[in-house]
Amino acid sequence: MDKMKMHSPDLSQDNVAKIRALFPDCVTEAADEQGNIRLAIDFDQLRQTLSDHIVEGPQERYRLDWPGKREALLTANAPIAKTLRPCPEESVDFDKTQNLFIEGDNLDALKLLQESYLGKVKMIYIDPPYNTGNDFIYSDDFAETAGEFLFRSNQVDQAGNRLVANTEGNGRFHSDWLSMMYARLRVSKKILSSKGAIFVSIGQEEVAQTYNLMAEVFGERNFITICTRVAKTGGQKGTHFSPCVDYVIIFARNIDELSQFREPISQNVIDKVYTSVESEGPRAGERFRAMGLYQAMLDRRANQRYLIRCPDGELVIPPGTTFPEDIQEGSQVAPADGDGVWRWTYSRYKDELESGNIVFIRSDKTSLVNNEGAKAKWNVYYKIWLNDRLRDGQVPGNILEKFQNRHSSAEIKALGIPFDFAKPVELIKFLSSLICVERDDLILDFFAGSGSTAQAIFEQNAADGGARKVILVQLPEANAEQSEAFKAGYTTIADITKERLRRAGSKVVGGKCHPHWNRDVGFRVLKIDSSNMSDVYYRPDEVNQDELFGQVDSVKPDRTGEDLLFQVLLDWGVELTLPINRETLHGKTVYSVDGNALIACFDTGVTDELVKDIAARAPLRAVFRDTSFARDADRINAEQLFRQLSPGTELKAI
Repeated sequence: MDKMKMHSPDLSQDNVAKIRALFPDCVTEAADEQGNIRLAIDFDQLRQTLSDHIVEGPQERYRLDWPGKREALLTANAPIAKTLRPCPEESVDFDKTQNLFIEGDNLDALKLLQESYLGKVKMIYIDPPYNTGNDFIYSDDFAETAGEFLFRSNQVDQAGNRLVANTEGNGRFHSDWLSMMYARLRVSKKILSSKGAIFVSIGQEEVAQTYNLMAEVFGERNFITICTRVAKTGGQKGTHFSPCVDYVIIFARNIDELSQFREPISQNVIDKVYTSVESEGPRAGERFRAMGLYQAMLDRRANQRYLIRCPDGELVIPPGTTFPEDIQEGSQVAPADGDGVWRWTYSRYKDELESGNIVFIRSDKTSLVNNEGAKAKWNVYYKIWLNDRLRDGQVPGNILEKFQNRHSSAEIKALGIPFDFAKPVELIKFLSSLICVERDDLILDFFAGSGSTAQAIFEQNAADGGARKVILVQLPEANAEQSEAFKAGYTTIADITKERLRRAGSKVVGGKCHPHWNRDVGFRVLKIDSSNMSDVYYRPDEVNQDELFGQVDSVKPDRTGEDLLFQVLLDWGVELTLPINRETLHGKTVYSVDGNALIACFDTGVTDELVKDIAARAPLRAVFRDTSFARDADRINAEQLFRQLSPGTELKAI
């Protein structure tokens, strides 16, 4: 019976395997610092293989670099032997909800999630620490080898403090911050859908570095824009300028697969702009806005400066000094400097005219001239139909003025939550509306803070009946004892997040809701912890023979069946919100995940009758504990029973 690995994948070895498939001559064998033989890349050979000329020595090249970058990449790729432990008592609707709240270091969380949610997240929104010199950043050890990192990850963390102050005085003001972000962005990219995008709120201190970092991770060609968000108006802080804005940097996972961004047209815009009504034809009664057909010259092509015939026969052309020699409709002339041109070619204009999309308005204020250069009597417009815009939406601008800090302060205050500097719910609703067009899309926020992202998704689903799902990750960072949050009973930031989700969910459900909304405002709390497996499971070669009698069981004594089940879900790459059923069969606890997708039993003394009952259900996967079977013969017999009754079941043990 195969053993489950029970730790996150070693991404460096996965990458080596991919390179080996393409360039087998560039992969060799080398001993690591522990003396173990592993596959490794011969980088000199790889550089030469990928070059069309002789490679000699280091080459100057364009790249983003900082002290600690290579170590951060190693950290991103290194496996961890940690797990997610369920916490139903802190959850809301644990058994049914499709939302997750993960408490712990977000790099650990991303590594644990990467197999279960590979390419499944449509939108990532994060609001990381802004690196002002007073913020805290996640403490990663950038001086370890992969082996040391794995060794340390198997242990209960004895360090205690997971945060370090990122002050300018430590000499690594930008480097620490970039290393922290680099590892997390690299892992999060694997979770992002090919049709998805990542939105990063950031201040001016790191906006340039963040763009360059994201361009390296996601690729320059996948850059969408940098939005400027007006955080406040006025203010007297600052030496030279008052800092009134921050930014949202947006990258696609794959720009070729990303759908166009559109936002709904407000009723205010409709009333002010779409003031004309079609009086005849197939679109009679529809509203439109009239836009002038001529524009300033963009180039010297003659096909955009030509004569147009108006209803009374007058030939008109944009203002300028050059005119066609042939006086008839459609006659063209190359424009000179300062000449106006039509927006379209003559062929396109004729098509739009025949489709009823051109309107002539007689006016004394026209800027058009006739074929002799005299002031014309007509304006020529093209129609933008309201119904078309309502269907397709409009392209959003990248200046965001409606989502200020005062709005988020009011939202937090309305819930009675003590938290500073939350992002406005409406900002996240706006951003998600641009990309989460499918009603069941998945959104990830691994710097959850107070939980604005979850509240935004709750409200969006309540409004349109969607079933969007959200995953939040938040470190249980301790609140200062003198803070209002601590005085109110919130020991950590994570405690604030969970309470906001509870209150926001209740408020949304109690308000006006779409009749077909599933009302899922719950969240399943999972906490990052050391592996459920004892050291002997990962390093049996390091256990002395004298110690074996005390380490027969490879599972730590304080771990429950639910704990083991969630580590199995992670190991098998199964989504963590699938429904779980717990039942008693033959006196043993049996877990069924999503029907027969997975069946597990971690009790000891498993009998043939129980194995037969489980195998008779023909589950896709089945897992038992090593100690479930008293003898090796019992384990072998269980394997034989599955081969007979359910040969398609993938059977494993922990």
